[in-house]
Amino acid sequence: MSLREPSAALSTFLVAAALAGCGGSSSKSAPAATKPLTQTAATTTQGAAALQAEAASAAAGDIPDNQVFLDFNNRAAGYRVKYPEGWAQRGSGGSVTFRDKNNIVRIVVAKGSAPTAATVRRELARLRGARVTTPPTTMTISGSSAIHAVYETRSAPNPVTGKTVTLGVDRYYLWKGGGVAIVDLGSPVAPVKVDNVDAYRLIIQSFRWR
Repeated sequence: MSLREPSAALSTFLVAAALAGCGGSSSKSAPAATKPLTQTAATTTQGAAALQAEAASAAAGDIPDNQVFLDFNNRAAGYRVKYPEGWAQRGSGGSVTFRDKNNIVRIVVAKGSAPTAATVRRELARLRGARVTTPPTTMTISGSSAIHAVYETRSAPNPVTGKTVTLGVDRYYLWKGGGVAIVDLGSPVAPVKVDNVDAYRLIIQSFRWR
């Protein structure tokens, strides 16, 4: 993919992550989010918090090759994206999460100017409990500029077994006009590595601003 460095500075922001437990839906389409997208003073100080796995959740396997994907139209936040059928949805407006055990997709949107690799690097350095494994690089997604990085986080220990789950997260920054979207695509990498590369590529390539 072609690389292109954006020129404007990032106005960073904080939106709390909303993670849902395991579950599913047989519906053929997700309801459009209707909660108004708002911005408070806190949303301009830091980026979205790091994703966290749950050690108590049953282990999630790879997203199957025959997985069906549905369209999610978020009118309040101004985007549409595909998500795996049967995944539990939580949140609306500026923060939406789709989850199947410890396979997690989260999209956080807030007002802000275009980020750069340098400002994203500083933002990732402030993520609590996160370890950056691939530094930010500029790229093109569906003809638009984007920034990609990878980080890992470790869950709290399971209260019974003491075991933890390490989550590997591909983070993408996408922007248009005065809006910035942070898309986190998380999969377990330890104790068992889950391979969701193809499915997550489909999801991020399907992202469109409305």
